[in-house]
Amino acid sequence: MILVQNLTKKHGKQTILEDISFKVDGGELVVIVGGSGAGKTTLIHALVGAEKVDSGSIKIDNYEINKLSTSQVQAYRRRIGIVFQDYKLLPKKTVFENVAFALEVSGHDKAFINQRTTEVLKITGLEERRNSFPRQLSGGEKQRVAIARALVHAPELLFADEPTGNLDPENTAALAKLFLKINKSGTTIILSTHNKEVVNILGGRVITLDKGKLISDKKRPTTK
Repeated sequence: MILVQNLTKKHGKQTILEDISFKVDGGELVVIVGGSGAGKTTLIHALVGAEKVDSGSIKIDNYEINKLSTSQVQAYRRRIGIVFQDYKLLPKKTVFENVAFALEVSGHDKAFINQRTTEVLKITGLEERRNSFPRQLSGGEKQRVAIARALVHAPELLFADEPTGNLDPENTAALAKLFLKINKSGTTIILSTHNKEVVNILGGRVITLDKGKLISDKKRPTTK
C-alpha cells in the first residue's frame, strides 16, 4: 500500500529526513518513534501531502504523493484519515456536527450522514457526548472526536501525529487501545509518538528515527 524510497528533506543546511526508505502493507499498524527533532512530524506531513520533500518518492496506492497538484492532494486526503495533536474542532458545533461536517462538505445526503456519524460515534465511545460542544469536553474526548471525524469517510489508511501528546496517562492508554480496535477492523495505521506507554500498548511494527535517519525497523508483540 505504501512505498517510501530514499526520502530526503532539508530546511536550509539542516537535514530533517535523510534517505528514508520503508514499505507498509495494507492492514499493518506502524508506530514511528524518536526524540524531539527526529523527523517524525515531517515524515507524517510528507506522507499526507502537507510537505514537499527534496528528493525520493512516496507511493500510496496509485498516488505519487510528492508529484500531486493542490487539487490532487485534496482528492487524496479525502481517501485517508488524519489525526493531529491539536484537535482542530469547530467550537460552535456539537460533537455530532463536528463529525458530520466532514460528510456534509463532500455532498452526502442527510440520511447517510446521520447513519454514518452515529456509527462512528459508537466506535469511538462518544454516543453520550453527541450534543456536547468542544468546550465541554476533556482532552481525551476532544481527541476521540478528531478520530471519529477522521474515520467518518471509512478510510483504509489512517495517519496520526502525536495523537496523545496533550493527554494524561489514563486517556493516553484509552486512545492507544482505540487505535488497536480501529486497526483490527482492517484500517492501516501509521502513528508517530514519543510516548513509550503508547508503543507498549500498540506493539506491532516500530520504526525508529534519530536525527532524520531511520535507525531501526522492528516488530513487537501487542499488549493484550
